[in-house]
Amino acid sequence: MDNRILGLHHITAIANNAQRNYDFYTHVLGLHMVKKTVNFDDPGTYHFYYGNEEGTPGTILTFFPWEGIGPGKNGVGMATEIGYSVPAGSLDNWAGRFMEFGVSMGEQSERFGETYLPFTDPDGLAIALIQHSDQRPVWETADIKLDMATQGFHSVTLSLQTIEATARVLTDIFGYTLQAQEGNRYRFVTDAIPTASIVDLLEEPKGTTGRNAAGTNHHVAFRVANDTIQMEFRDKILSKGLQITPKIDRDYFFSLYFREPGGVLFEIATDNPGFTVDEPLEELGTNLKLPKQYETSRERIEKSLPLLVAR
Repeated sequence: MDNRILGLHHITAIANNAQRNYDFYTHVLGLHMVKKTVNFDDPGTYHFYYGNEEGTPGTILTFFPWEGIGPGKNGVGMATEIGYSVPAGSLDNWAGRFMEFGVSMGEQSERFGETYLPFTDPDGLAIALIQHSDQRPVWETADIKLDMATQGFHSVTLSLQTIEATARVLTDIFGYTLQAQEGNRYRFVTDAIPTASIVDLLEEPKGTTGRNAAGTNHHVAFRVANDTIQMEFRDKILSKGLQITPKIDRDYFFSLYFREPGGVLFEIATDNPGFTVDEPLEELGTNLKLPKQYETSRERIEKSLPLLVAR
């Protein structure tokens, strides 16, 4: 197996209301609820994982829906846009769907030769659907079929006052290369994998610091095949003088966390053991799964969590 960074693993964001978040991502955007669990550090808060049928790394968008946390604000030192790949010719259909459901969106535009449609979720999280050739298996719903379903991540955008130090993490540690530049946007790509392989750095010298709350991204996770390779990257990161956590067992993957020099919280996450470790494929996302340390408190936790109605 390739011992390189294999693009994006998942992206984690913050929401203000669990039910509204669940309705939007499963119904309006048509993603699959892959796992319904709780925040490891705050078991009174859900942790939702959305992706394709299996929750393949590179398709997984996760949320901490902290009830009533209030709106955040994007700024430098943050991931400020999530890009999803969608089939060619699907953006008009998406624009029509967004109009039907009152989704705030911008105009179709072009970036690095690809057409994209920007929009925001109910909390204001910035997302773009980008027409891009992609062969990953998709999750279909009654309304969203193969011809328009999201195929997983295309890219993530990081906003930074200056890009140099962050770029060095991408190139010298993660193995990305600078592919192109448009204005103050710099596109870095890895050839280790053909999908979820793009990181855009947006240089904003006069940008202001944001506030991490609803409608903002909490962290960006990069993918490795297993925890042996993961620990090799830990050594590389320490050798560059950066601080990084010990390996943490997140039940469905192992994690390392560090804050890159521009301020964005990065994670390195493994493919193993995957989302079917505690429930079969056909039941993914249908049951509340708890980290083992909280299982003895299940009754209390279930009562403390907001009621979630599947629609």
